[in-house]
Amino acid sequence: MAGGGPPPKADEPAPHPPKDQLPKVSYCITSPPPWPEAILLGFQHYLVMLGTTVIIPTALVPQMGGGNEEKAKVIQTLLFVAGLNTLLQTWFGTRLPVVIGGSYTFVAPTISIILSGRWDDPDPVSRFKKIMRATQGALIVASTIQIVLGFSGLWRNVARFLSPLSAVPLVALAGFGLYEFAFPGVAKCIEIGLPMLIVLVIFSQYLVHFVKPGKDILDRFAVLFSVVVVWIYAHILTVGGAYSGKPPRTQTSCRTDRAGLIDAAPWIRVPYPFQWGAPSFDAGEAFAMMMAAFVALVESTGGFIAAARYASATATPPSILSRGVGWQVYPCTLISLNIERERLIVNLHLLYKCAVFLQGIAILLSGLFGTGNGSSVSIENAGLLALTRVGSRRVVQISAGFMIFFSVLGKFGAVFASIPAPIVAALYCLFFAYVGAAGVSFLQFCNLNSFRTKFVLGFSIFLGFSIPQYFNEYTAIQGFGPVHTGERWFNDMINVPFSSEAFVAGILAFFLDNTLHRNPEVRKDRGKHWWDKFRSYKTDMRSDEFYSLPFNLNKYFPSV
Repeated sequence: MAGGGPPPKADEPAPHPPKDQLPKVSYCITSPPPWPEAILLGFQHYLVMLGTTVIIPTALVPQMGGGNEEKAKVIQTLLFVAGLNTLLQTWFGTRLPVVIGGSYTFVAPTISIILSGRWDDPDPVSRFKKIMRATQGALIVASTIQIVLGFSGLWRNVARFLSPLSAVPLVALAGFGLYEFAFPGVAKCIEIGLPMLIVLVIFSQYLVHFVKPGKDILDRFAVLFSVVVVWIYAHILTVGGAYSGKPPRTQTSCRTDRAGLIDAAPWIRVPYPFQWGAPSFDAGEAFAMMMAAFVALVESTGGFIAAARYASATATPPSILSRGVGWQVYPCTLISLNIERERLIVNLHLLYKCAVFLQGIAILLSGLFGTGNGSSVSIENAGLLALTRVGSRRVVQISAGFMIFFSVLGKFGAVFASIPAPIVAALYCLFFAYVGAAGVSFLQFCNLNSFRTKFVLGFSIFLGFSIPQYFNEYTAIQGFGPVHTGERWFNDMINVPFSSEAFVAGILAFFLDNTLHRNPEVRKDRGKHWWDKFRSYKTDMRSDEFYSLPFNLNKYFPSV
């Protein structure tokens, strides 16, 4: 049979050999940049995560009956809890430079709670508090699914069967699958969103090749420069009357003075647990929220893998993923911090169990504080690691400090939270694309000339887009999902997972990859041999470098 040229020599290396760690990263997990630069990079991470933090309460709070004051308080609370969860994840969870923030996955079950018909109250604020307490109860119960999966080690055992091939659809669609929040948001105010997208690409991808002295500055702080430039431009359009007489929806998207957060936000306010009252519980709502928590768990796994890649870390050991799942549910660390200093070492085993018991802690803290939304890995912040080429853990911890600081000083935080949504959507266009590309990059470990590989890859990615598209279109046209019974909670348990691109593609690829023609040759086709040395935490010394717990806690946990 005719070929495409002479076969390569046996000792000839591949043109681009696979790399366990991503090269040309300026700062990896354990190598922090200088403090001034680290502080600015941390502030940049804070700005990026504000988008989801503002968008979700802005969509949900008015439906609950709350006004601008309630919306400002919920944003403050979501920001405060995100800061706590990010610190806990980077200290005792996976220790990857990931931001744990609000998740769109929990929006659908929250809307079901709002529409349940149990909240007839003439006072809108009272109705808001009742719905928020019901959401709190559902989130608290939903956190148990990640408690069980993390604490029992079940998720670790599942992750052991993950190969580079099955990771490709999961990670790729964790980024690419969020396309509906990117350019469609830009198009809501094209005269602001499109310039933002163009300026961001120019600063981050083109100017760095022409301005040699400031190359690192333009590369790492492109978000800050572009946001400031376009925000000023948008404000000039606003005060210049460009949107006078325009439809309300256009003014809300384009104007810089329509967020209503600065006037409504208090100067100083510390969010606290049960601030809306005692949680209320409903079994059906809890089951629906549990399914959303499981979907968020799968999506977060893709986020963890992408963050590890862009931080120039090795493949994340399954036990570390399980540890991260545990951290993402009751604040046991608060209990452990009260242990007398001389008894701390004796109780370290309790601290780790809390780490796993505590995606676990993030969701429960969300329920305790009343954010109206669950938590998961922030995909946009994982993409920012790629843009800046800085995967330092310290930078993300500094960003968590900004989250907590500006959540307490409400007026100052509200200024940054008032950035027009099209500017944020333009950022998403780049960051979601980077995370999707991280998933595609794992193909370097796979045999792309294998028909088995092509089937698993193509089939899972195609259905990962096609099935959610069907569910979303059906819901948009009919007003309810394809599964439509008399029980909203049951509908959500089916409709929510099949509306997530990353969940559908990831689960399908995982199943096919582990059931279809398994033999030693196929093991190499799927790239499993590249990750074998990272299957156990102690097999490769680099795992200890990147993922070891602080205070020498690892020696107390042989399972890690």
